[in-house]
Amino acid sequence: MSDDAEQEDKTEEPSQRRLDQAIERGQVANSVEINTFAALGAFTLALVIAGPDIARTLTLEMRAFLMNAHALPDDAHTMQGVVSRVLLLWLQALAVPAGLAVAAGLAAGLLQHPLVFTTETLAPKFDRISPMAGVKRIFGVEALVQFGKGLAKIGIVGVVVGTLLWNDRDRLEAFVRLDVAACLAAVFSISLKLLGGVLAVHLLIALADALYQRFNWRKGLRMSKEEQKQEMKETDGNPEVKGRMRQLRAQRTKKRMMAAVPSATVVVTNPTHYAVALRYEAGMTAPVCVAKGVDALALRIRKVAAEHDVPVLENPPLARALHATVEIDQEVPAEHYRAVAEVIGFVMRLRRRAA
Repeated sequence: MSDDAEQEDKTEEPSQRRLDQAIERGQVANSVEINTFAALGAFTLALVIAGPDIARTLTLEMRAFLMNAHALPDDAHTMQGVVSRVLLLWLQALAVPAGLAVAAGLAAGLLQHPLVFTTETLAPKFDRISPMAGVKRIFGVEALVQFGKGLAKIGIVGVVVGTLLWNDRDRLEAFVRLDVAACLAAVFSISLKLLGGVLAVHLLIALADALYQRFNWRKGLRMSKEEQKQEMKETDGNPEVKGRMRQLRAQRTKKRMMAAVPSATVVVTNPTHYAVALRYEAGMTAPVCVAKGVDALALRIRKVAAEHDVPVLENPPLARALHATVEIDQEVPAEHYRAVAEVIGFVMRLRRRAA
């Protein structure tokens, strides 16, 4: 009950970090039906390509065996050798199709998910030997789904195979009157038809199972809101610590600004709200903003400027525009060159008159 309640609390979709960690642990979405379909398809394709040669070889061998069957000794040792030869012949004929089927099944598994090397799946898990956990695995929802899927697959495949065989019932009845060559050719033709029908059905089953396995995998990795918050703390840092760091950076920036105000050439203000301190020296391409602020900070900038005899000029439109467009230690934007040049020119003329 506690596991079910805990799972109900996990309503949020898994993050990419959680998905990556699951893959690293070897917990991946894998559809066995996709592997089976790939193996069966490769086996069928190999039979279509190499089937005539295989049938021809088997026909010649079986014809020679049957034509000389009366000459075979009837002792056990000889019969054992004959059976071994027949089995070896069939194994050689089916080696290539079977090998391609195995390779296709492995390739389908690799296409579903990358190859993962992990020892976590080998670690002992005591919940696997728990009687209650075993009962839950046997009679749980997942077990019922797999049982229903198996019954549906057997039923659908059985109906398709039965329908195809029923349509060829006349050919099957005629097998008793055919020679070996004609019989093998007919068996090969019917086998390909059956494999084609089973492949068509299995394709739908494999696609449905792949979607279900993907859904079930993501569902099992869902997160609760508390887990999301914890992950955000681990990846992005604690919000309280980040807020404290921002506060410290703001304090350092403010302290550096106030130390730079005495070196400013002029402070442009909106009398009650904005203050922007600019510095300009000969050889500079454009004036640089050394300090800016609003309200209380603007008042401190004006106060420090007055204490160090830095001219303070009121120009509300320019003060607001500079505060919005220029950052600390950045040059004044080109669209404000003319207005700023007029202000600095006025300050320079005042200094020359005072001199």
